[in-house]
This record gives sequence, structure tokens and C-alpha cells, in this order.
Amino acid sequence: MMNVMATARERILDSFEHILISEGERSATMESVAAAADVSKGGLLYHFRSKEALVDGLADRLVGLVARDREAMAADPEGPARYYVRTSMYENSPLDRALIAMARLAQQGHAKAQATFTLIQEQWLGALEAELGSRGVARAVKLLGDGLYYDAAFFAGASSEKQSGEELQDVLAIVDLIVREGAQAQRKG
Repeated sequence: MMNVMATARERILDSFEHILISEGERSATMESVAAAADVSKGGLLYHFRSKEALVDGLADRLVGLVARDREAMAADPEGPARYYVRTSMYENSPLDRALIAMARLAQQGHAKAQATFTLIQEQWLGALEAELGSRGVARAVKLLGDGLYYDAAFFAGASSEKQSGEELQDVLAIVDLIVREGAQAQRKG
């Protein structure tokens, strides 16, 4: 029974994400989410008593996905800076979908979504700063990765060609340069 309830809850959140991404925040009504998740309105209300509770659930999902991403970032043999930039390509992953759905809410001025974005952005920046020893260098690397992600997610989308391995290596060489120069500047300063 617990797996069925967990599955229904996840299906509801998946449906909420999908509607936010494809149709926008106004279309993500409790009724439309219940229909898309193939649950009764009572079933939806059992898991999420309001649209705010849906947003809270999506925020919790996103924070959890980011925590797992930060763990992978810290463990990556090439280092967090290269990991962050290398993985900053939209791939329609669970993390990508949660980010885009939450971005739709943040764009509408939703306070919980904006607070969640502030939290996760600070977590990623903090992980980079811990490796690089400089907030400025960490911010430069983060903005490079964010720019790649923004370009792929909002302009080209999932239908675009992936960046070639050679192009990615060129970008990673720039990351290496930023990291190296930042470390040298820090030693001099």
C-alpha cells in the first residue's frame, strides 16, 4: 500500500511539473493536475491539500535532487567546477524538469519558488566556492554553467543537437583557465 501511495504522490508531482512546463502556472489547477495524474480530486487532496502544498512538494523534490547533484559534484574526479559546467546541459532529467517547473512559478512571483531558487543557487555556489577558495571565481564558473543551461533549456530545448564533445572540451578548457587564474590571483592577494 505504501508503494501505491508513494507512486500516486510522485505521479501527481510529475503531472504538476509537466503542466507547469508545457502550459504554465495558470493551467496547473488542482483539477488539471488530478486529471493528468489519473487520480480523483480526493486522491490529490489526500497527498496535497492545496496548490501551495503542491508547490511545497515540488520544492522539496527540487531541493532533494540538488542535494544529490551536489554530492555527485563533490565526488567527481575532475572536480566540482568541471562537473558543474559539464552537466549544465538540458537533458530533460528529473532535475531539469523540476528546475524548469519551479522557474515557471518563480517567474510568476511565487515566493516559495523564489526562495527555493535562492537556496539552491547558494548551495551550488557554496560547493564551487569550497573547491575554488574564492567566491568571485566560483561565481564566474557558475555563471558559465548557468549560461550553457539557460541557452540549452530556453532557446534550443530538448530537440537541439547536443554540444559536440570538442565544443564541450573547449568550454572546459576555459573553466580550467578561470580556476587556475583564480588560484594564482588568490595566492598573490
